[in-house]
Amino acid sequence: MKYTTSLHRIIAIASALTLTCVQFFLLYNTYELKNNHYLFAEKRIITDEYLGAIKNDKVMPGGANILDNHIMGNLPRLEALYKMDKQAFNKLGQRVCDSAFRDLRKANNIDSLMEAIMQRNHLDRKLRYASTIEFIEIAFRRDQYVPLYHQNGHNEWIDPQIQTKAGIRIAGTLDNLEPNTLARHVTVSSSTDNSYSISFSLYVDTYDRKQTILRLMMPTFLLSLLSVGGVVILNFVTFRNWIRQKKLSEMKSDFINSITHEFHTPLSAIIVANRTMQNDKILSNKDSLLPLTEVVQRQAERLKTLISQTLGITTMNKLSLHVERSSVHHLLEELLLDYRLNATESESEVTLTLNKNATRDVVLLDPFWFTTIILNIFDNAVKYNTRESKHIIVTTSSDKKALHIKIADNGIGINKEIRKHIFDKFYRGGSGVHNRVKGLGLGLFYVNRAIDSHKWKLDLQSEEGTGSTFTISIPVLEQKTLL
Repeated sequence: MKYTTSLHRIIAIASALTLTCVQFFLLYNTYELKNNHYLFAEKRIITDEYLGAIKNDKVMPGGANILDNHIMGNLPRLEALYKMDKQAFNKLGQRVCDSAFRDLRKANNIDSLMEAIMQRNHLDRKLRYASTIEFIEIAFRRDQYVPLYHQNGHNEWIDPQIQTKAGIRIAGTLDNLEPNTLARHVTVSSSTDNSYSISFSLYVDTYDRKQTILRLMMPTFLLSLLSVGGVVILNFVTFRNWIRQKKLSEMKSDFINSITHEFHTPLSAIIVANRTMQNDKILSNKDSLLPLTEVVQRQAERLKTLISQTLGITTMNKLSLHVERSSVHHLLEELLLDYRLNATESESEVTLTLNKNATRDVVLLDPFWFTTIILNIFDNAVKYNTRESKHIIVTTSSDKKALHIKIADNGIGINKEIRKHIFDKFYRGGSGVHNRVKGLGLGLFYVNRAIDSHKWKLDLQSEEGTGSTFTISIPVLEQKTLL
């Protein structure tokens, strides 16, 4: 698979996203770790003090007396109902628990207990807490517990306003009753007949838990952000340098392609002329030899000009023109002579015809680039022609403002879709003969650039299967200028 710029972008973006996801995962795990260990020291102090305050007690100082009065005082009735009517037992059990919970909330002294713990241990943070009861069970026989209340049970006879997912709220205002805020969970039971078991918890947290954790993580977060940003910037700089190197490589390729394309015609003409001059009949006839030497001279001069303009051919953004007053008819005669000489090497028959109908043929032009225009149009007319006999007809005409050079061929023609891109660099058509013909797709690109640089006009008329006609319109010189 060819490694393209788009593929590079996709890989770079995918890598950046992967790195970002990894960093996010690491940051999230760091947050969770700090969240789980948050207030570790404070919780240990509060837990030790709390357990010391409720030693031999339940939920809070004095809580055991309240629970004993309600539960143990109703134990005979509960036992009787348990044996006779389970539904009535559940109702009475929940009502007993509801009364006990109500009295515990009224007698709440955990606020003063927490305040005393904080002052005694110099805890400066603003803390919130919550005290909850998860379940109460009774045992008529040793270790055979029957639930009166359970946080996950159906508690229709208990005040719903004091019920939470973590159990019955006895005291405190903390809402986040999660495992990471749990300070202490206590279960108290007695392995005797006619006893009860209770489970309760104390939750502790600060008012700004998330903000504090995020502040503690700020150095880690900034380091992670810098690392991701550094990788993205490094990737961008590497990609930009790669694009520059790629453009330099393309420029080198263009340079080689341009030289190959432009050097081909004059070299072929020189080789054919030289081969012809080696013929004994030509050597013995000076009149036949002179035109061939002129061909070699013209093509050698063209090669010399090509060498000096190779950089201009490669960039082709702005041509350096050396215009002079020239006779188009004279230039065309020389061009057709040279091209006929090249055509003798072709496997198929090529016929070139020049009709000089223009009455005014002297214009300002760059002979080198004019030659480039005509030769490239000729090359295309021959290459994109599947007939055995290939015809190229050059006709000149003139009016008051311009000289018109019409070059018509009997080739394969150009459809509308291809005509939209025919002057694009390296464009060689879509399919068929375009794929079979060797070339770089530079010929008509050069033609268009050279005509634009001269500020001439180019018109293309073509019908698929019939042929193409290129018409070049060149402003003629005023009569006063000619004089």
